[in-house]
Amino acid sequence: MISEPHRTEASSPPPTRTDADPLDRGFLDAVADGEARLTAEQALALWHRLPLTDLGRLADRRCRGLHGDRIRTYVIDRNINYTNVCTAKCTFCAFRRDLDDSDAYTLEYDALLEKVRELVAIGGTQILMQGGMNPELPLDWYLELLGRIKTAFPEVHVHAFSPPEFIEFVNFFDPPGATLKDKIRSVMEPLVDAGLDSVPGGGGEIFADAVRRKIGLGKCTAEAWLTVMRVAHELGLNTSATMMFGHIEGVGDRIHHLDMVRRWQDDAIRDLGPEGGGRYHAFISWPFQPDHTPLGNLKAWGDVEGDDPAQPFPGDVVAKLDGTGTKADHPEFGRRLRLAGANTYLRTQALSRLYLDNIWSIGSSWVTMGPHIGQVGLRYGANDMGSVMMEENVVSSAGTTHCLNEPMICRLVRDAGFVPAQRDNDYRVLRPHFGPSAPDLDVEDWSRFRAKALHRENDPTTDAGCGSHYGTTSGDASAIVDLTVEGN
Repeated sequence: MISEPHRTEASSPPPTRTDADPLDRGFLDAVADGEARLTAEQALALWHRLPLTDLGRLADRRCRGLHGDRIRTYVIDRNINYTNVCTAKCTFCAFRRDLDDSDAYTLEYDALLEKVRELVAIGGTQILMQGGMNPELPLDWYLELLGRIKTAFPEVHVHAFSPPEFIEFVNFFDPPGATLKDKIRSVMEPLVDAGLDSVPGGGGEIFADAVRRKIGLGKCTAEAWLTVMRVAHELGLNTSATMMFGHIEGVGDRIHHLDMVRRWQDDAIRDLGPEGGGRYHAFISWPFQPDHTPLGNLKAWGDVEGDDPAQPFPGDVVAKLDGTGTKADHPEFGRRLRLAGANTYLRTQALSRLYLDNIWSIGSSWVTMGPHIGQVGLRYGANDMGSVMMEENVVSSAGTTHCLNEPMICRLVRDAGFVPAQRDNDYRVLRPHFGPSAPDLDVEDWSRFRAKALHRENDPTTDAGCGSHYGTTSGDASAIVDLTVEGN
């Protein structure tokens, strides 16, 4: 069974009701039914004033209106980080290396192709391929890589090269073009011709300039990030959007981030037509993981002598809903952390489902939050559990690794009250698991799926995190990835 890809967008967005009380029950019903659009001010009020469970119920209602009551999806893919050499110096990253570091690497073509071969052996359909921004790799290196992948595995969807990588491609390769948009197109078009199928939303972080300058040294601006995605949409590629929160930003910065994604999606729908071009297919948010990162060395607000925890967090003082806050608005901005736990994560995800009325899918971030908070996320606006991830290197470098094989992810979805279904990158359902032969229903002994706590399986320069060294070519998904929990 393969469902058709979805186009749920209307010719115009739902109307805004700027004078509506954001806690008015009739107004909230309209938002949950897709008949009214939240303003940034109303979203901020909901964040502060609506109980978490009420916000979750509204988001779940909106999700069911879009996706129905039965099926929740996942994808079998592999996250391939082809190099860890990177010119950016993001303070939240524990993965990047300089070119001359002893553990810097760039994978050879044969090693990359072997990773794809292992994915195909377990029924995988997609690779998520991102790396550091390595100035030593010419454009031809990427073109040959894509060509080799598509020649050997034409059925595999290549979801690759996030916006910061494209901006560095422009800087490294100096392509022709009068504007940044023209230059991006000059780089992206040959990559599409070589086999690039869609663009992932990595590097979104937080769009507000004051925050972005503090945490993403050398990384592209929000305008550049959004411009890369607009070029992708004009070329017919679908993309995802992301947000990493729970560090120095304020709540208003998160809402501004959502607003920018929604605005640029509105523009794509309007300019490219209801059935034309690409779109942001999905939005995924996750909390910052502090271990082994420079940003993680900051103290929490209230932990330094002179802090007054009764006063607002510096990030909230600086944050503006239009993104114009400046570091001058608070002397300790960028020097204090406010990490996000499960409550904040679920509240953020629920609000994203209600605010992003023009985006099809909201993904639950079990990779950072753990399997069971990811499962709860299916009741807080998420319709998708993301990836049965054979490999993950970036988040795991920051000390958090949660890995799920296919039976386990199916069980989590089913125990949340839904039918699990494998999907592709376009969110078409490939295999709904109704019958007794479903990956989870076929398991007789769950003891072999117990977590291996606080145990890293692989060398970080090859297969850090979720580890494919369990891999076989038997096609047995349970032989590939065990449930692993690290860094709690």
